[in-house]
Amino acid sequence: ITCSLTLSKVSFLLLLVNIPNFIITVSSYSLRPHRLVLVLQLLLRLSSCAAAMRLVVQRVKSASVTVDNEVISQIGPGIMALVGIHENDTEEDVAYCARRLLGAKLWENGNGGQWRHGVKTKEYEILCVSQFTLYGTLSNKKWQPDYKLAMKSIPAEELYATFLGKLKQGYEAEKILDGKFGAMMDVQLINDGPVTIVIESDPKVPVGVEVEDGGEPTATAPP
Repeated sequence: ITCSLTLSKVSFLLLLVNIPNFIITVSSYSLRPHRLVLVLQLLLRLSSCAAAMRLVVQRVKSASVTVDNEVISQIGPGIMALVGIHENDTEEDVAYCARRLLGAKLWENGNGGQWRHGVKTKEYEILCVSQFTLYGTLSNKKWQPDYKLAMKSIPAEELYATFLGKLKQGYEAEKILDGKFGAMMDVQLINDGPVTIVIESDPKVPVGVEVEDGGEPTATAPP
């Protein structure tokens, strides 16, 4: 980032930035131009973190989704992923998370080496469940969850369908299953381990870094 300021210092009477889970107040501070840039970079970073698409990924021995007393999806060994879509998410976030999910190495190899094989290598299945409550916050006096950070239902369903499509493109379509968007679902699973990780989108890959198929970033030599 390049910033050119003619003032030797910038005085803040009050700067209040309200970011989910973060409230930063800077009062009566004098900052030199380069320090102002650092503050702005920090705020931008926090804003991008708050706007991430979110997956809660569990390695399972089995999982199923039941709607109206009918099992609509079930898998054996594989991944069960709760999928939350932020109100500011785009197809770029979706592509990033799909690539990361397919590339996550959650199983050991044949020699007993931990965290060596992903779902594709093991030829396992993936069960996705839409989960807007991943963005719930307890920010009011009544301790009632607020879900305003989650994307609205209609655009979220479209982006969720895009996410499933990305997974099917990157793997075998018949191995990608899901629940019923917007429905009341009973989700059952046996967590294998237990192993649970969180994937959040960060589609802005730094210059000089390439992402291999499967989602692992690798450094590249400068031209």
